[in-house]
Amino acid sequence: MPSTKEIRLKIKSVQNTRKITKAMQMVAASKMRKAQDRMRAARPYGDKIRNIVARLAQANPEYRHPFVVRRAQIRGVGLILVSTDKGLCGGLNTNTQRAVLARVKQWDAAQQKLQATAIGNKGLGFLQRLRANIASQLVHLGDSPNLEKLIGPVKVQLDAYSRGEVDAVYLAYARFINTMKQETVIEQLLPLSSERFAQSEQERRAHAWDYLYEPDPRHVIDELMTRYVEALVYQSVAENMASEQSARMVAMKAASDNAKKLIDELQLIYNKTRQAGITKEISEIVGGAAAVA
Repeated sequence: MPSTKEIRLKIKSVQNTRKITKAMQMVAASKMRKAQDRMRAARPYGDKIRNIVARLAQANPEYRHPFVVRRAQIRGVGLILVSTDKGLCGGLNTNTQRAVLARVKQWDAAQQKLQATAIGNKGLGFLQRLRANIASQLVHLGDSPNLEKLIGPVKVQLDAYSRGEVDAVYLAYARFINTMKQETVIEQLLPLSSERFAQSEQERRAHAWDYLYEPDPRHVIDELMTRYVEALVYQSVAENMASEQSARMVAMKAASDNAKKLIDELQLIYNKTRQAGITKEISEIVGGAAAVA
């Protein structure tokens, strides 16, 4: 049985750990609210572009942008993996990586070559362990996504699709549902499906006007398509950051609760050990007095 001094040291160590996890929980809670606000603020921008592109596509049915043309055969696949730069966020990264690994095995079985883009340090390490072909990467994003930093790595995949090096591009990230739930998503980014441009009746009425194009409609659609795909990637990064802070807050709360339980158990053991030591000392004193008498 450990001595009372060893138990006290262990209780002190667990208490110090609990202080750290409690502080990390409070920091994550503060960052989570800001991340959720950024995530919600980014949605109207993507919706506005989507509605304008849908209207332009209907007004110019003779031109189809390469991003909406489905290839007859899939020989190469592009993957944009969004992850976190730091750990201590529960199973967030592990769940995404597990889903990506299953999809990579399917692509390998179909003999489809993979070209990957890593956004986040954890995803980069995962792709390196897989020995995947990493075409571009972006790490150390900070606490807020920066579209200017994202454009470069994402453009590598868009250019590869335009050149025909890959025939489909997928986006993997953790979608924010609520504070307690984050959903792993692997969705097709390119070619853009018709469902992405589906409009409600209210949206059709709101964007039913005619446009004046400067320069011509084709150049406008080309530029908007690129901006729309970049907005989708930015939104996924914002969703992943909100999911990260939520998962970290929940994980740190669980760690703090477990530390408190461990402290209570150690305190009980300490009291029992101390009581046993006192009882032993009293027995030795009584026994010594009886021997002298």
